[in-house]
Amino acid sequence: MENDNTVLLNPPLFALDKDAPLHYAGEICGFRVHNGPLGSGTVQFEAVVLDRSTGEGLVRSKEPLDCESQREHSFTIQAYDCGEGPDGVNSKKSHKATVHVRVNDVNEFSPVFVERRYEASVPEGRLFDRIVRVEALDADCSPQYSQICFYDIITPNVPFAIDNDGNIKNTEPLDSKQQHVHTFWVTAFDCGKNRAQADAQVAITVKPSCKPGWMGWTKRVEYTPGSGSIPLFPSLHLETCEETVWNIQATVELQTGHIGKGCDRDSYSDRSVRRLCGAVRGEVDLLPPPSPAANWTAALPTLPSSDSSLVFSFNGSNHVAVVPDPVVSALSGDHFTLQLWMRRGGANIQPTTTQTRGSRKEEEIIVCSTMKNDDSYSHYSLSVHGCRLSLFYWPDVSAARPVKFLWKLEQVCDSEWHHLSLSVQFPSVTLYVDGVTFDPALIHDNGAIPNPAPRQRMFIGACWGEYTHIHSPRLDGSAVTAAAVKYVGGYHGLLSGVTVRPGSVEPHSVVECLYACREGLDFGDLETLGSGMKVHVNPSQSVLVLEGDDIESFNRAVQQVTYRNSLRFATPGVRPLKLTTSLRCFNEESCLTLKQLEGYLVVLQPDAPQISLSGVGPHLARPAPEFEGSRGVPLFPELRIICSLSHAVNTAAQGMEALMSDAVAHTLDGCEVQPLGEELNPEREELMVDLDVVRERGLEIINTTAYIAITGAESISVYEDILRSIRYRLAKGSARFERRFRLSCSEMNGRYTSNELTLEVTSLTQHLYHPSHLLASQQQFLHPSHHAGELSGHTLPNPHRNSVVPGAATVIIMVCVGFLVVMVILGVFRIRSIHRRGESTRGGAKEGSGQWDDSALTIIVNPMESYESRMGISADTEGEGEEDEEAVETPDDASDDQRIIIKKEGRDGSARRY
Repeated sequence: MENDNTVLLNPPLFALDKDAPLHYAGEICGFRVHNGPLGSGTVQFEAVVLDRSTGEGLVRSKEPLDCESQREHSFTIQAYDCGEGPDGVNSKKSHKATVHVRVNDVNEFSPVFVERRYEASVPEGRLFDRIVRVEALDADCSPQYSQICFYDIITPNVPFAIDNDGNIKNTEPLDSKQQHVHTFWVTAFDCGKNRAQADAQVAITVKPSCKPGWMGWTKRVEYTPGSGSIPLFPSLHLETCEETVWNIQATVELQTGHIGKGCDRDSYSDRSVRRLCGAVRGEVDLLPPPSPAANWTAALPTLPSSDSSLVFSFNGSNHVAVVPDPVVSALSGDHFTLQLWMRRGGANIQPTTTQTRGSRKEEEIIVCSTMKNDDSYSHYSLSVHGCRLSLFYWPDVSAARPVKFLWKLEQVCDSEWHHLSLSVQFPSVTLYVDGVTFDPALIHDNGAIPNPAPRQRMFIGACWGEYTHIHSPRLDGSAVTAAAVKYVGGYHGLLSGVTVRPGSVEPHSVVECLYACREGLDFGDLETLGSGMKVHVNPSQSVLVLEGDDIESFNRAVQQVTYRNSLRFATPGVRPLKLTTSLRCFNEESCLTLKQLEGYLVVLQPDAPQISLSGVGPHLARPAPEFEGSRGVPLFPELRIICSLSHAVNTAAQGMEALMSDAVAHTLDGCEVQPLGEELNPEREELMVDLDVVRERGLEIINTTAYIAITGAESISVYEDILRSIRYRLAKGSARFERRFRLSCSEMNGRYTSNELTLEVTSLTQHLYHPSHLLASQQQFLHPSHHAGELSGHTLPNPHRNSVVPGAATVIIMVCVGFLVVMVILGVFRIRSIHRRGESTRGGAKEGSGQWDDSALTIIVNPMESYESRMGISADTEGEGEEDEEAVETPDDASDDQRIIIKKEGRDGSARRY
């Protein structure tokens, strides 16, 4: 027993000696105790002989035993006889026997509570299976006395109950208004009916009713373009109402499917985006915009798109584009990169999974091509079947067997826009879907398949099948037979930007750039992410998933979810937002279920850039030989293009808002020079530009008689250099007085345009800028009767908007002649007034009409006085060195705004100009 030193052995301790009843040799003199495996023995126990002749002995502990210190003891005991005499000489020892001692417990300890005070809080109005659990411990060593048999609430009249495990629950719904805090005492009893030394206090706080869910949700979020990243949920937090959860998952979805091809991207043409991404040049557009040079897409229906790309629709039957042989000839080789934008289904199909998956069982072919290599033909076809994308490749249609590369992709059948880039470097094939690499899931031999015909051709939207013969009757009874190709594997969906670039494959960085969204979801600072939190964003950055197990860390993470848009001129509009939450609790039956939250992000209208064209005067006058030279005359030699943004700023002094314009470095995507009025006559005039410089910059140019257009995304400085080099040239002998041109530029696919810069170009003929050629017509002009007779029957040409030659009527000519007579009279009057001002005034009135001194008079008709004054040509210098001459010249197409200059040299050598 505990606290005692007597060991009750079973069976009792006896030692027998076969030498009995001999004295000494047959008697047991003593017992020796040896340590056992548990370390007990000589330290704690001893054995004594009660009777030498019978060998009876007794085992006892040296000190009282403690069950709580050690409950089990084990040691060995050995007997020895008295030997041959009293001194025990030559005593014999027995074998060892093992003794196991178990200490019986005594209920000497009472239960003790782990905590002196227990606290909990619960929402009102509900019954709980467990609110809080109290726990007491007993220090006794045996299960009989160390276990707590039951607990008891000793405070009367409380709406709580406690079970034998210490779980406390409420017996009725609690009301925080009646009693906010319930305090009571509990005690514990062990199985020996010992009560706890000290009772424990329990305090339960009743909280007002709690509604679990997201708090601080803002349905509308506004984004100002140019703001970078903004938090979407700055004050959002999850309230679980004290429900214990062990996993939280929230999915934020930004719906941008209605913006271009799935998100806000650069609003440039696909060719311009490729050049901005650093792609190698040489791609061939298989679905170009319909034009006289590319008419194989004219029959395909197109859909409007918010970006600059053209979207073609295929109905799976007769919507097929047959690429001409000259285009296919440039695509030979077994190394090429095929890129395209694809969306399965028609234009009105919504992106729902149940509508598209498995709805079409047949294979749909996107591209089917047979190309001629050096001395062989290769064949490939790219097709979709359900949620599988496959590339069927035949290296040599006459010898090698076909190989099929197969991918199973969710992106193929979700009715969303996706960018595919297939790099073929046979036998290696690499697929990028939305910038992410996918390896073929299966590569296998397809067995016996008929060899394609060795004929070069390429179809988009289907593949060719057997030819059918159509018989059409004639009027004479005969028939005409025509062969028509039968399409197989028609594609049903939308395609855009289908290009092939032969040669080396495209780098991964370029493919990522081509697909990259300029807007999407992001996470603010990953370093602030709490422990146990996970963040995942899909490649298109339209879906962000947060997962964690701690409410506080999760709430902080949700507030770090941001929206970013790196475009300076973001596409305005509404982007729907969705937040879906999934909770997992320890008690799945009572776990919370949160409904989906819906809102929207509004991208505001960005500040419109102002593209200003300046540095070019409204008039440009040059001598005709300069226009007739081999290089012509530059139209815009000092052109300046400035792009600025106007935004409102607060003026502190007046407390008002003003507009401030900041010049920004920007990219243009097109400029156009257009002759106003009639188109250019290619036999007489032309606009010239250095094509090598334009193509070296990767730009495209269209030069026709109606306009010259330069397109492609490039910096302002590059466009300035190219526009400054545009020259206007006239053929010899075909000079005309005036031609007007209009210059305009745009950016973001024509979304923003510049001011229209109009330039009047004037070609000065030789007799207009050299005075010596004016003498020949002097006498003719001094005989008005003869000249008037010619003009009276002359019919002037009709005016034109591009010509400076106005409609000259007879009345206008007569006014000009009358003005000449008045100038002559004033000239005579001025000469006489030098000596006698008063007398000459009266004399000039009477005699001026009959007398005329033309000894030093020069009369010049200057039809371009307005242009010469702008060009710095002084009328005073035109007649320099020839002031003794007089001449009068009236052009046949004289207009009402032409002037007559009279220059008179006085007797004192001075010159007068009227």
